[in-house]
Amino acid sequence: MKVFTGVLAIKLRRELWQMRGQVLAIALVIAGGVAVCVMSLVNYSSLNATRSEYYDQYRFADVFAGLKRAPGHVAKRIKSLPGVETADARVEGWAKLEVPGFDDPVTGQLLSLPPSGQPLVNQVFVREGRLPVGERRREVAVIGSFADAHGLAPGDRIGAIINGRRQLLTISGIVESPEFIYVIPPGGMLPDYERYGVLWMNREALAAAMDMKGAFNSLVLTVKSGYPAASVIDALDRLLDRYGATGAYAREDQFSHRFLTDELRQLKTMATVFPLIFMSVAMFLLNVVITRLISTQRDIIAVLKAFGYGNRDIAAHYSQLVLVIAVIGLAIGLALGLWLGQGLAEMYMQYYRFPGLLFRINPGWIALITAITLVVAWLGGWAAIRRAAALPPAEAMRPEGPATYRVSWAEHVLSGIGFSQPSRMIVRQTMRRPLRTFLSMLGVAMATGIIMVGNFQFDSVTLMVHTQFARVQQQDVTVAFIDPVNSAALFGLQRQPGIRYVEGRRMVPARLINEQLEWRTGIAGIPEGARLQHVIDANLKSVELPARGLLLTDFLAQKMAVSPGDVVKVEILEGDRRILSVPVAGVTSEFLGVGAYMSLEGLNRALGEGPVINQVVMNVDPRYADRIYNDLRETPKVLGIAIRQAMLDSFYETLAKTFLTFTFFSSLLGGVIAFGVIYNTVRISLAEKGRELASLRVLGYTHNEIAHILLGEMAILLLLGIPMGWLIGNGLAMLLITAMQTELYRVPLIVTSQTLGVSAATVVVSAVASGAIAWWRLKKLDLVAVLKTRE
Repeated sequence: MKVFTGVLAIKLRRELWQMRGQVLAIALVIAGGVAVCVMSLVNYSSLNATRSEYYDQYRFADVFAGLKRAPGHVAKRIKSLPGVETADARVEGWAKLEVPGFDDPVTGQLLSLPPSGQPLVNQVFVREGRLPVGERRREVAVIGSFADAHGLAPGDRIGAIINGRRQLLTISGIVESPEFIYVIPPGGMLPDYERYGVLWMNREALAAAMDMKGAFNSLVLTVKSGYPAASVIDALDRLLDRYGATGAYAREDQFSHRFLTDELRQLKTMATVFPLIFMSVAMFLLNVVITRLISTQRDIIAVLKAFGYGNRDIAAHYSQLVLVIAVIGLAIGLALGLWLGQGLAEMYMQYYRFPGLLFRINPGWIALITAITLVVAWLGGWAAIRRAAALPPAEAMRPEGPATYRVSWAEHVLSGIGFSQPSRMIVRQTMRRPLRTFLSMLGVAMATGIIMVGNFQFDSVTLMVHTQFARVQQQDVTVAFIDPVNSAALFGLQRQPGIRYVEGRRMVPARLINEQLEWRTGIAGIPEGARLQHVIDANLKSVELPARGLLLTDFLAQKMAVSPGDVVKVEILEGDRRILSVPVAGVTSEFLGVGAYMSLEGLNRALGEGPVINQVVMNVDPRYADRIYNDLRETPKVLGIAIRQAMLDSFYETLAKTFLTFTFFSSLLGGVIAFGVIYNTVRISLAEKGRELASLRVLGYTHNEIAHILLGEMAILLLLGIPMGWLIGNGLAMLLITAMQTELYRVPLIVTSQTLGVSAATVVVSAVASGAIAWWRLKKLDLVAVLKTRE
């Protein structure tokens, strides 16, 4: 093999410069796939590492337990249980908060702190100020999300009604906690930072306010390494059963951790499925582009062989060409992906309450992405290099002849149409090489599909919002009571001015068990003929609740491996904690959360209780809203108030914002890939047909006519490739949403005409821009130059 560091290196540099447009377009195809992959991995890795570090540093609990009331000496027995490493018995309560300048009802969760220092378990990160001190009983530390929403700072004061008594509390510090990374009000599915906050008080002060002196009603503990948490939970349940325990549960069932885990799992899915789709499309298109690009350089290869360069020299030279292009795309993709990934992770930080972001990316993943990109790019060009290098010089100097000269079937079919001669050339050219035509059409289709994958989720989120806040939840306000009340309370509410309609319901915490599978959730008892809250099926139609049995969401039914007719064991986690055997009466469909439903009468009958409720949903006259909120705030038995419009705003500010931001960047990168594909298809077609177009110009064809021949073929590819791309995009979208289902939300597959139009328009605009460049290049060439050029 000759040493070609001199001449061939110069040729390589010149060739890269001459093809700079195509080189950049191919590099952008690679960069788009790499950037999506790196962006997803950086986002997931950083958030996952941040959570793990936060949990370890602030001693996040492994097991949680709630109860009515247990004497303090029981805590000593708990600490001596096998497997328990550290236990912290604390007091927990609820309050109605009064924030200056904010008239809507606000609910606060209160947790106790030791007289000095941090708790043993679930320690807090002090972001600003300090923790409450023992001698100052009216001091509280406030979670950062609530403080930020209201502009609170250490030294500010807020009112609170605790156990029916009004107090004025002074904020000593702003804190974060691993227990409340995902801050959701009780009974809610979405954060509401303005109307729900978590406060920490001195143990003695909170115990006095809650009538818990010498007792506790909440327990968090850590488990020794290697010891099964399930064994500790069983021992706790036996010990605390007499004290009104609602069932101990592991970290996996803790509300904040559960939803955060689901979100990170979805990010991990995005970090695998999204890049898999993008990289597969990018690599396929790269193979097509490189193969066609190298096939246009047959004459150059022949000249090199005539000057004595062997097959290995030529193969190595063109391998360098391919690898340089791949390295350019890889470098752009890595830089762009790292930047976008860090930006997305910082945006998630506003959604999750972490003290700070740990920027992480596994070098092994970067090395793997680099290796895959370079190897696939090289393999994409190798087949064309090997075929061209194997040709004798005399054969290689001649352009490839047409494979057949017979009239194609398409010309027979279209023979009755009076096509012009240039149009007949277009049909003949596309049918002469059916495999090349199909691959080019498939490239257009994949470019269209990748745009669809990035855009269909906007339609899906719109449907989720409409379904949840217009079909399922039609109430304006939801009121939760501390304890169940007789349903006769509805009549008193209905008579209040401004309340148009009320309905009562009951939420009961429960554990569903089917053999070895179990799920901790809540059963909603809904009255017959409910008008404000509906259970819907997969067709978004209301479902009537059966007189007996459970209705489960499809996600929960799948997790529990049950279907209509099966019987599940239901362990009620309040009251006398009775265990029921309840048949599954049907399966429903919901996009947000998971749930189990029964008729209100059937639920109360199963619990052996009368007509009681613990929630009220109502529609109110907006003119009376402030007065109604104030009356509810003053009602002693009311635990919390949720406003539908506030939940809708929260959805757009949290889930929709983060989800659609990721989608936007993916869609943008998909557009880059689409442009790179279309541009290279047009430019390579121009390179392949250079001599033919030059010959037609010599024979008297005008510039417009040869441009019609060149761009007409592209129009056919678009006409056939875009509908195929819609089918491919629909399949890729189905694959994506199937992998992204979580307990928090399931994205429906909705593809509207607008999404189809956007994907097609993006490809068409890319084609128009590429065609304009090709048109300009044809116009600038004179006859002699066209005949001499290889492009």
